[in-house]
Amino acid sequence: MKNPTRRRPLAAIAVASLLASAPLAAAVPAADAAPGAPYPADCPWMDTSRSPDERARILLDASTLGQKYRWLVEQPANDPATTSFSGVAYEPQLPCTPRVVYTDGPDGVRFTQGVTAFPAPIALGATWNRDLVYEKSAAQGAEAFDKGKNVVLGPGIASGRTPLSGRTAEYFGEDSLLSGSLAGAAIRGIEEGNPGKPVLSNVKHFVANEQELSRNASSSNIDERTLREAYDLPFEIAIAEGGPESIMCSYNQINGVYGCENPLLKDTLRSKLGFDGYVMSDFGAVHSTGASIDAGLDQELNRPIYFTPKLLDQALATGEITEEQVDGAAFNVVRSYIRGGLFDTPLPTPATASVSSAEHKGIARRAVEEGTVLLKNDGVLPLSASPKSIAVIGPTASRTGGNGVSAQTTCSMKWPFGSPNTLDCSQVVSIEDALRERAAAEGSTVVFDDGSDPAAAAAVAAQADVAVVVGYYTSGEFNDLADLRLDGNGDALIQAVAAASPATVAVLQTGSAVEMPWLDDAEAVLETWYAGEQQGPALANLLWGDVNPSGKLPMTFPASLADTPSRTAEQYPGVYSNGTTTAPAGSRELRQVNYTEGLAIGHKWYDAQGIDPLFAFGHGLSYTDFDYRNLRVKPVVDRKTATRSLDITFQITNTGSVAGAEVGQVYLTLPEASGEPGKRLVGFEKVTLKPHQTTQVHVVVDAAGPDHPLSVWDPTRDAWTVPGGTFAVEVGGSSQELSLHSALTLG
Repeated sequence: MKNPTRRRPLAAIAVASLLASAPLAAAVPAADAAPGAPYPADCPWMDTSRSPDERARILLDASTLGQKYRWLVEQPANDPATTSFSGVAYEPQLPCTPRVVYTDGPDGVRFTQGVTAFPAPIALGATWNRDLVYEKSAAQGAEAFDKGKNVVLGPGIASGRTPLSGRTAEYFGEDSLLSGSLAGAAIRGIEEGNPGKPVLSNVKHFVANEQELSRNASSSNIDERTLREAYDLPFEIAIAEGGPESIMCSYNQINGVYGCENPLLKDTLRSKLGFDGYVMSDFGAVHSTGASIDAGLDQELNRPIYFTPKLLDQALATGEITEEQVDGAAFNVVRSYIRGGLFDTPLPTPATASVSSAEHKGIARRAVEEGTVLLKNDGVLPLSASPKSIAVIGPTASRTGGNGVSAQTTCSMKWPFGSPNTLDCSQVVSIEDALRERAAAEGSTVVFDDGSDPAAAAAVAAQADVAVVVGYYTSGEFNDLADLRLDGNGDALIQAVAAASPATVAVLQTGSAVEMPWLDDAEAVLETWYAGEQQGPALANLLWGDVNPSGKLPMTFPASLADTPSRTAEQYPGVYSNGTTTAPAGSRELRQVNYTEGLAIGHKWYDAQGIDPLFAFGHGLSYTDFDYRNLRVKPVVDRKTATRSLDITFQITNTGSVAGAEVGQVYLTLPEASGEPGKRLVGFEKVTLKPHQTTQVHVVVDAAGPDHPLSVWDPTRDAWTVPGGTFAVEVGGSSQELSLHSALTLG
């Protein structure tokens, strides 16, 4: 498990990161094993009484240069018993070094049988619940370890610049504070949630990896302030709150330099954001040897390509890199492996065949229940007076579905190679099956139609008391969405069903925002995202009101794609030297993606432009109502540090007749002179209230916090600064439903 000194203030982390990136020859000297120590005499680095830094230094001091090379590539680093990888020969490794196995895993243990298919991270983002994200991530970490895997490539972070990004479902949403904070909880769950089963997390992708189209052949061109405030910031929060052992650099260029050889790795990630683990590349994201080592890349993912012994020898001989830099990269990897417990707790052999459990399935179900967002409800829900007949319509509502589409299709994100899913969805409980079971208990009947013929589906819906129609689209890695419309003629299907049934519940299974041309005709709309294997039971509990919906949108749903921030070809998908979105024939130039919208992304864009979205960031209805009152904002100055904070309290009352959970959201509008668009989320708290119960919510907005809530980045000073003037504080249930207001002036 992790060293108890692992968590420390950001100032201490920054100092440690500088030491880690410096030449290590003067670090802790090697020492002989103490007599009678409970480890092999020839493996003094296995002395657990020493610090991880000392142990890593002892091992590397005992290593040859060739043995240090091994740590710089995933395969030789993690398979010490093997000396050849894809035809590249390595020296034998020292004894007492661990077998390490990486697994992709932003949503769960990917491409592995016998694991739990958890909901997609975007669904976890919609819970706004740090504790639940931690719990899910701890369960995922346990499953990874029991499956013989001890580094999880996840969680993922992005800033939601465009809802068309194919991997939106892998992230926690568009807001820096929300995604960074939930990513921090995920890191802690994976790395600390299972004492005795050590697993490291790998946060990806640093930085500005905001589209799949040309992701490895494009440059994200961003001004410094925007880069720091919008794209670095969620990583800074995640690092401060989670302390990840590893971060993955991205495929794309940032301002003309590839992410894995970009000076940002040292100048920003380590020096400014306080990261002190090891940096690994994405697979195929390395483009150089010397430049990548010099920039701060520690490990090449998968097989050796640019970090082979031959190329490293050549880079040393020509002076591109120094042996101290090789030593520093190896040190970062080894120290994280030791600090995270990988040296001291071997992986199980053989791995367990099935690691999912009733407890983990329960977590998956609760994540769907809390992450499902009730977007609209004209009174048809909950189904308190159980209808006699229910029509369930749409191919993804059923395990059998139609035309090759079924509940497994939208259980998790799609994968274009081999299995159609990233997770093992063989145990998915479909909406049809769950609703049949629940309806039978209520004395009701269910009839299913796959929706392949909208007219036929409408006829089925017309004969039922309630119609539950499921619309979907698939998304995943390697491709962006072409638009925000439903797949499989889904809009026409919902439109036809809504026209035929006076009680239509539209259930959406998507990985990002979706347009809804039929919205006015449906009585209720639920966004369930990619809901994993427990989608059916969770939806049944929500429809009948056993569970009160509490999900809040972690991203804005625009009325149309034309309303989104990236309106020009230069902004998205990016252009080439010929001014078009198609590269000149025979050209190998990179696509230039210009982030000219600056800070105006996500909900800030809609605020700044005065555009009404279809559904606002933070929106989510309930079967009860909540009242906000008695906002108090008290400025506080710490006498010792002279740092400022805002001590904010307000009351939330459940004014309805059923219990429910509400997310109180605190927003701050900076002084006009700051040039900051819209308002920023600076705090949130999820509370559960009984009918007519009132609770006081306390949020501290700390100017010294990793989200820099009162500050803007000043490139001329290379620092965060608090602008003078009037700050507006607003509190409510979404970014556009704010009933409490206050203002204060900071000089």
